[in-house]
Amino acid sequence: MIRSRLAPGTGIVTVPGAAPVLRTSGGEFLRIDTRGVTGEALVRRLAGEEAPGGEPSGEEPQTAELARLVEAFEDGGHAVSVPPRAPLTGRTVHVLGDPVLTGPLARCAGAEGAEVRRITPDQVAELARAAPDHHRPEGRVAVVWCLDSPVPEGLWDTADRLPGRRIAWLRCHREGSQSWTEPLAAAPGDVTSRHVRLRRLAATPAHRELAAYWAGHRTPDTGPHPTEASAALIAALLTADLIAWAEAEAEAEAAGAGGTGRQPSGLPARRRLRRIDLRDLTFTEHPVLPVPDVAPLPAPIPVGTRAGAGAAEARP
Repeated sequence: MIRSRLAPGTGIVTVPGAAPVLRTSGGEFLRIDTRGVTGEALVRRLAGEEAPGGEPSGEEPQTAELARLVEAFEDGGHAVSVPPRAPLTGRTVHVLGDPVLTGPLARCAGAEGAEVRRITPDQVAELARAAPDHHRPEGRVAVVWCLDSPVPEGLWDTADRLPGRRIAWLRCHREGSQSWTEPLAAAPGDVTSRHVRLRRLAATPAHRELAAYWAGHRTPDTGPHPTEASAALIAALLTADLIAWAEAEAEAEAAGAGGTGRQPSGLPARRRLRRIDLRDLTFTEHPVLPVPDVAPLPAPIPVGTRAGAGAAEARP
Protein backbone atom coordinates (compact mmCIF):
# COMPACT_ATOMS: atom_id res chain seq x y z
CA MET A 1 0.00 0.00 0.00
CA ILE A 2 1.39 3.42 -1.00
CA ARG A 3 1.39 5.86 1.89
CA SER A 4 1.91 9.59 1.81
CA ARG A 5 5.12 11.09 3.12
CA LEU A 6 6.13 14.68 3.78
CA ALA A 7 6.76 16.60 0.56
CA PRO A 8 10.36 17.61 -0.20
CA GLY A 9 11.39 20.67 1.80
CA THR A 10 8.51 20.26 4.25
CA GLY A 11 8.97 19.24 7.88
CA ILE A 12 7.26 18.94 11.24
CA VAL A 13 8.86 20.83 14.11
CA THR A 14 8.25 19.47 17.60
CA VAL A 15 8.36 22.34 20.08
CA PRO A 16 9.00 21.20 23.67
CA GLY A 17 5.88 21.66 25.74
CA ALA A 18 3.76 22.73 22.76
CA ALA A 19 1.88 21.22 19.85
CA PRO A 20 3.88 20.33 16.70
CA VAL A 21 4.00 22.84 13.85
CA LEU A 22 4.43 22.45 10.13
CA ARG A 23 7.33 24.19 8.44
CA THR A 24 6.44 24.59 4.76
CA SER A 25 8.98 24.33 1.97
CA GLY A 26 8.80 28.13 1.74
CA GLY A 27 9.79 28.59 5.40
CA GLU A 28 6.39 29.39 6.93
CA PHE A 29 5.40 27.90 10.28
CA LEU A 30 1.79 26.69 10.52
CA ARG A 31 0.05 25.39 13.62
CA ILE A 32 -1.36 21.86 13.31
CA ASP A 33 -4.74 21.05 14.80
CA THR A 34 -3.94 17.47 15.82
CA ARG A 35 -7.12 16.98 17.85
CA GLY A 36 -6.90 13.44 19.23
CA VAL A 37 -3.71 12.49 17.42
CA THR A 38 -0.40 12.75 19.23
CA GLY A 39 2.44 14.63 17.62
CA GLU A 40 4.59 11.49 17.83
CA ALA A 41 2.06 9.44 15.85
CA LEU A 42 1.74 12.12 13.19
CA VAL A 43 5.51 12.38 12.78
CA ARG A 44 5.90 8.60 12.57
CA ARG A 45 3.15 8.40 9.96
CA LEU A 46 4.40 11.18 7.66
CA ALA A 47 8.13 10.69 8.19
CA GLY A 48 8.01 6.91 7.72
CA GLU A 49 9.60 6.22 11.08
CA GLU A 50 9.22 3.02 13.04
CA ALA A 51 6.48 2.72 15.61
CA PRO A 52 7.29 1.62 19.17
CA GLY A 53 8.27 -2.03 19.13
CA GLY A 54 10.15 -1.78 15.84
CA GLU A 55 7.15 -2.10 13.52
CA PRO A 56 7.03 0.15 10.45
CA SER A 57 4.74 3.13 10.91
CA GLY A 58 2.70 1.90 7.97
CA GLU A 59 1.53 -0.96 10.15
CA GLU A 60 0.08 1.35 12.79
CA PRO A 61 -3.70 1.51 13.03
CA GLN A 62 -4.98 4.22 10.70
CA THR A 63 -7.42 6.07 12.94
CA ALA A 64 -10.02 8.39 11.45
CA GLU A 65 -8.35 11.45 12.97
CA LEU A 66 -4.91 10.45 11.67
CA ALA A 67 -6.40 9.83 8.22
CA ARG A 68 -8.02 13.28 8.34
CA LEU A 69 -4.71 14.91 9.18
CA VAL A 70 -2.87 13.08 6.39
CA GLU A 71 -5.56 14.09 3.90
CA ALA A 72 -5.23 17.73 4.98
CA PHE A 73 -1.47 17.55 4.43
CA GLU A 74 -2.05 16.07 0.97
CA ASP A 75 -4.64 18.72 0.04
CA GLY A 76 -2.21 21.46 1.04
CA GLY A 77 0.62 19.93 -0.99
CA HIS A 78 2.64 19.22 2.16
CA ALA A 79 2.50 15.42 1.71
CA VAL A 80 2.80 13.30 -1.42
CA SER A 81 2.16 9.64 -2.14
CA VAL A 82 4.45 9.48 -5.19
CA PRO A 83 7.99 10.86 -5.13
CA PRO A 84 8.12 13.88 -7.44
CA ARG A 85 9.92 13.46 -10.74
CA ALA A 86 12.78 15.70 -11.71
CA PRO A 87 11.20 18.73 -13.45
CA LEU A 88 12.94 18.17 -16.81
CA THR A 89 12.21 14.45 -17.01
CA GLY A 90 10.93 13.60 -20.50
CA ARG A 91 12.45 16.74 -22.05
CA THR A 92 15.28 16.79 -24.57
CA VAL A 93 17.67 19.74 -24.31
CA HIS A 94 20.04 20.35 -27.23
CA VAL A 95 23.05 22.48 -26.26
CA LEU A 96 25.71 24.17 -28.36
CA GLY A 97 28.19 27.00 -28.13
CA ASP A 98 31.26 27.63 -25.99
CA PRO A 99 32.24 24.72 -23.70
CA VAL A 100 32.93 27.01 -20.72
CA LEU A 101 29.13 27.51 -20.56
CA THR A 102 27.67 24.43 -22.24
CA GLY A 103 29.52 22.07 -19.89
CA PRO A 104 27.96 23.42 -16.66
CA LEU A 105 24.59 23.78 -18.41
CA ALA A 106 24.61 20.15 -19.54
CA ARG A 107 25.36 19.02 -15.99
CA CYS A 108 22.62 21.20 -14.47
CA ALA A 109 19.94 20.23 -17.00
CA GLY A 110 20.90 16.55 -16.77
CA ALA A 111 20.67 16.65 -12.98
CA GLU A 112 17.10 17.94 -13.35
CA GLY A 113 16.14 14.95 -15.52
CA ALA A 114 16.68 16.29 -19.06
CA GLU A 115 18.14 14.19 -21.83
CA VAL A 116 20.99 16.46 -22.92
CA ARG A 117 22.34 16.21 -26.48
CA ARG A 118 25.07 18.12 -28.24
CA ILE A 119 24.06 19.76 -31.50
CA THR A 120 25.76 21.78 -34.24
CA PRO A 121 24.66 25.04 -35.87
CA ASP A 122 23.86 23.12 -39.07
CA GLN A 123 21.61 20.76 -37.12
CA VAL A 124 19.86 23.72 -35.51
CA ALA A 125 19.20 25.09 -39.00
CA GLU A 126 17.75 21.73 -40.02
CA LEU A 127 15.41 21.77 -37.01
CA ALA A 128 14.34 25.33 -37.83
CA ARG A 129 13.66 24.55 -41.50
CA ALA A 130 11.79 21.30 -40.87
CA ALA A 131 8.03 21.25 -41.07
CA PRO A 132 6.24 21.24 -37.70
CA ASP A 133 6.10 17.69 -36.33
CA HIS A 134 2.59 17.20 -34.99
CA HIS A 135 3.57 13.77 -33.70
CA ARG A 136 6.16 15.31 -31.36
CA PRO A 137 4.61 16.34 -28.02
CA GLU A 138 4.74 20.07 -27.46
CA GLY A 139 6.92 21.38 -24.66
CA ARG A 140 9.38 18.48 -24.94
CA VAL A 141 12.34 19.78 -26.95
CA ALA A 142 14.55 22.81 -26.38
CA VAL A 143 17.67 24.30 -27.95
CA VAL A 144 20.08 26.32 -25.79
CA TRP A 145 22.91 28.25 -27.48
CA CYS A 146 25.60 29.76 -25.22
CA LEU A 147 28.24 32.22 -26.40
CA ASP A 148 31.23 33.64 -24.54
CA SER A 149 31.23 36.61 -26.93
CA PRO A 150 28.86 39.06 -28.63
CA VAL A 151 26.46 37.45 -31.11
CA PRO A 152 27.86 37.64 -34.67
CA GLU A 153 25.59 39.38 -37.14
CA GLY A 154 22.82 37.05 -38.31
CA LEU A 155 24.02 34.00 -36.32
CA TRP A 156 20.71 33.47 -34.51
CA ASP A 157 18.34 34.54 -37.30
CA THR A 158 17.56 30.97 -38.36
CA ALA A 159 17.25 29.73 -34.78
CA ASP A 160 14.61 32.43 -34.15
CA ARG A 161 12.30 30.26 -36.25
CA LEU A 162 12.47 27.35 -33.78
CA PRO A 163 9.40 28.40 -31.71
CA GLY A 164 7.32 28.13 -34.89
CA ARG A 165 8.46 24.50 -35.15
CA ARG A 166 7.23 23.60 -31.64
CA ILE A 167 10.78 23.80 -30.22
CA ALA A 168 11.77 26.00 -27.27
CA TRP A 169 14.63 28.44 -27.93
CA LEU A 170 16.92 29.76 -25.17
CA ARG A 171 20.24 31.60 -25.48
CA CYS A 172 22.92 33.61 -23.73
CA HIS A 173 25.96 35.65 -24.76
CA ARG A 174 28.64 37.91 -23.29
CA GLU A 175 29.47 41.53 -24.00
CA GLY A 176 32.57 42.61 -22.12
CA SER A 177 32.10 41.92 -18.40
CA GLN A 178 28.34 41.34 -18.77
CA SER A 179 26.54 38.21 -19.84
CA TRP A 180 22.97 38.29 -21.06
CA THR A 181 20.41 35.48 -20.78
CA GLU A 182 17.55 36.16 -23.16
CA PRO A 183 13.91 35.11 -22.70
CA LEU A 184 12.98 31.56 -23.59
CA ALA A 185 10.80 31.48 -26.71
CA ALA A 186 8.50 28.49 -27.06
CA ALA A 187 5.64 29.60 -29.30
CA PRO A 188 5.00 32.02 -32.15
CA GLY A 189 4.77 35.52 -30.72
CA ASP A 190 7.40 34.96 -28.02
CA VAL A 191 10.50 37.13 -27.69
CA THR A 192 13.26 36.19 -30.14
CA SER A 193 16.87 37.34 -30.35
CA ARG A 194 15.85 39.82 -33.04
CA HIS A 195 13.26 41.34 -30.72
CA VAL A 196 15.85 41.69 -27.95
CA ARG A 197 18.21 43.53 -30.27
CA LEU A 198 15.51 45.91 -31.43
CA ARG A 199 14.39 46.61 -27.86
CA ARG A 200 17.94 47.24 -26.67
CA LEU A 201 18.65 49.58 -29.58
CA ALA A 202 15.46 51.50 -28.84
CA ALA A 203 16.36 51.81 -25.15
CA THR A 204 19.76 53.47 -25.56
CA PRO A 205 20.77 56.85 -27.00
CA ALA A 206 23.97 55.13 -28.22
CA HIS A 207 22.05 52.95 -30.66
CA ARG A 208 24.43 53.62 -33.57
CA GLU A 209 27.43 52.72 -31.43
CA LEU A 210 25.76 49.58 -30.07
CA ALA A 211 24.81 48.47 -33.58
CA ALA A 212 28.40 49.01 -34.72
CA TYR A 213 29.67 47.01 -31.72
CA TRP A 214 27.40 44.10 -32.62
CA ALA A 215 28.48 44.31 -36.26
CA GLY A 216 32.10 43.68 -35.23
CA HIS A 217 33.50 47.22 -35.52
CA ARG A 218 35.40 46.96 -32.23
CA THR A 219 38.82 46.17 -30.79
CA PRO A 220 39.66 42.54 -29.93
CA ASP A 221 37.84 41.05 -26.95
CA THR A 222 39.76 41.24 -23.65
CA GLY A 223 37.25 39.36 -21.45
CA PRO A 224 36.68 38.78 -18.66
CA HIS A 225 35.69 35.23 -19.53
CA PRO A 226 33.36 33.27 -17.25
CA THR A 227 35.02 31.65 -14.27
CA GLU A 228 33.87 28.36 -12.82
CA ALA A 229 31.64 30.27 -10.39
CA SER A 230 30.10 32.66 -12.92
CA ALA A 231 29.59 29.87 -15.46
CA ALA A 232 27.78 27.86 -12.78
CA LEU A 233 25.55 30.87 -12.04
CA ILE A 234 24.68 31.32 -15.73
CA ALA A 235 23.98 27.60 -16.12
CA ALA A 236 21.74 27.62 -13.05
CA LEU A 237 19.73 30.60 -14.35
CA LEU A 238 19.28 28.99 -17.77
CA THR A 239 18.22 25.74 -16.12
CA ALA A 240 15.69 27.65 -14.01
CA ASP A 241 14.20 29.06 -17.22
CA LEU A 242 13.98 25.55 -18.69
CA ILE A 243 12.25 24.30 -15.55
CA ALA A 244 9.74 27.18 -15.66
CA TRP A 245 9.01 26.31 -19.30
CA ALA A 246 8.61 22.59 -18.56
CA GLU A 247 6.34 23.18 -15.57
CA ALA A 248 4.13 25.63 -17.48
CA GLU A 249 3.77 23.17 -20.35
CA ALA A 250 3.03 20.30 -17.95
CA GLU A 251 0.30 22.32 -16.25
CA ALA A 252 -1.17 23.22 -19.63
CA GLU A 253 -1.15 19.57 -20.68
CA ALA A 254 -2.82 18.55 -17.42
CA ALA A 255 -5.52 21.14 -18.08
CA GLY A 256 -6.09 19.69 -21.54
CA ALA A 257 -4.79 22.76 -23.32
CA GLY A 258 -1.59 21.31 -24.76
CA GLY A 259 1.30 23.69 -25.40
CA THR A 260 -0.64 26.92 -25.29
CA GLY A 261 2.16 29.26 -24.28
CA ARG A 262 0.56 30.07 -20.92
CA GLN A 263 2.83 32.23 -18.80
CA PRO A 264 3.53 31.47 -15.13
CA SER A 265 2.98 34.14 -12.49
CA GLY A 266 5.51 36.87 -11.76
CA LEU A 267 8.06 37.97 -14.34
CA PRO A 268 8.03 34.87 -16.54
CA ALA A 269 10.99 33.26 -18.24
CA ARG A 270 9.45 34.10 -21.62
CA ARG A 271 9.42 37.84 -20.90
CA ARG A 272 12.60 38.20 -18.84
CA LEU A 273 15.99 39.50 -19.96
CA ARG A 274 18.82 39.09 -17.46
CA ARG A 275 22.09 41.02 -17.30
CA ILE A 276 24.77 39.25 -15.26
CA ASP A 277 27.86 41.08 -14.03
CA LEU A 278 30.75 38.62 -14.19
CA ARG A 279 32.85 40.74 -11.83
CA ASP A 280 30.67 40.44 -8.72
CA LEU A 281 28.18 37.70 -9.73
CA THR A 282 25.13 39.94 -9.46
CA PHE A 283 22.31 40.11 -11.98
CA THR A 284 19.34 42.27 -12.80
CA GLU A 285 16.11 41.31 -14.56
CA HIS A 286 14.35 43.41 -17.17
CA PRO A 287 10.93 42.81 -18.75
CA VAL A 288 11.01 42.65 -22.54
CA LEU A 289 8.13 42.26 -24.98
CA PRO A 290 8.09 41.00 -28.56
CA VAL A 291 8.24 43.56 -31.34
CA PRO A 292 5.09 43.36 -33.52
CA ASP A 293 5.49 43.06 -37.25
CA VAL A 294 4.60 46.22 -39.15
CA ALA A 295 3.64 46.80 -42.74
CA PRO A 296 6.48 47.92 -45.00
CA LEU A 297 6.70 51.60 -45.80
CA PRO A 298 5.19 52.55 -49.18
CA ALA A 299 7.63 53.04 -52.02
CA PRO A 300 8.58 56.71 -52.39
CA ILE A 301 7.08 58.61 -55.31
CA PRO A 302 9.82 59.44 -57.83
CA VAL A 303 10.86 63.06 -57.95
CA GLY A 304 9.20 64.92 -60.83
CA THR A 305 5.94 62.95 -60.80
CA ARG A 306 2.53 63.74 -59.35
CA ALA A 307 -0.69 61.86 -58.98
CA GLY A 308 -3.19 62.52 -61.74
CA ALA A 309 -6.79 61.51 -62.23
CA GLY A 310 -6.36 57.79 -61.76
CA ALA A 311 -2.76 57.74 -63.10
CA ALA A 312 0.57 59.42 -62.56
CA GLU A 313 1.52 62.15 -64.99
CA ALA A 314 5.12 62.94 -65.76
CA ARG A 315 6.00 66.57 -65.64
CA PRO A 316 7.69 68.04 -68.73
